[in-house]
Amino acid sequence: MDHQQLIFRNELLRAMGPQERALLVPHLEPLDLEVPSVLELEDTPISNVYILESGLASIVARFPGGRDLEVGIVGREGMTGAAVILGGEQSANRTFMQISGHGFKLPAPVLSAAVEESRALRSLLLAYVQTLLAQTTSTVLANGHAKLEERLARWLLMVHDRTDGTTIWLTHEFLAVMLGVRRAGVTVALHLLEGKGLIRSTRRQIVILNRRGLIEEAHGSYGAAEEEYRRLIGTQLTR
Repeated sequence: MDHQQLIFRNELLRAMGPQERALLVPHLEPLDLEVPSVLELEDTPISNVYILESGLASIVARFPGGRDLEVGIVGREGMTGAAVILGGEQSANRTFMQISGHGFKLPAPVLSAAVEESRALRSLLLAYVQTLLAQTTSTVLANGHAKLEERLARWLLMVHDRTDGTTIWLTHEFLAVMLGVRRAGVTVALHLLEGKGLIRSTRRQIVILNRRGLIEEAHGSYGAAEEEYRRLIGTQLTR
């Protein structure tokens, strides 16, 4: 793959210098990423990492008994394989596509070797891992202290940052998994946001009508992790 011919949408690839990018681009394999493709399995060696150009992946922790809770999301601002960046071989969580898109597959050994070879690349990717930790921290705080409709507002804003347009294609069942609540709770929260004129919701899609209103509805649970991304990566994550 000739990196001189490519215009990337992924913010990490765009943030790399030519020398760092040249370590990875020849090994990138373009591919479509459909729902619900699994990108990482928990407690399983990571053979490939994925760099998203579009779409959205969910990082999910699994409770005993099979209940899932989303602990992070990855879109065109980032990549999977945080464990590989940190020098590990596997993750404790599962990562799968929740909104279809496309991107690149990169062999994990190639990434490991590139990180060892380039201090600049290692610094950039470690900074990205730090933004993931900031995102997880915000999620924990929101789950522990925010009302469900506030958490939903935050989550919709995060998805909106990483997708095109104002329409998000997701079922209520999927939202329930992402927020760690029952489907009935998601329906109530959606109706509350609809009643305030912030969104329009059907069974399989949510249309964002008032982004500023969603930010206000999130009551401070949105924004800190996004600012950390801007500070560390040097690009604006929020719209």
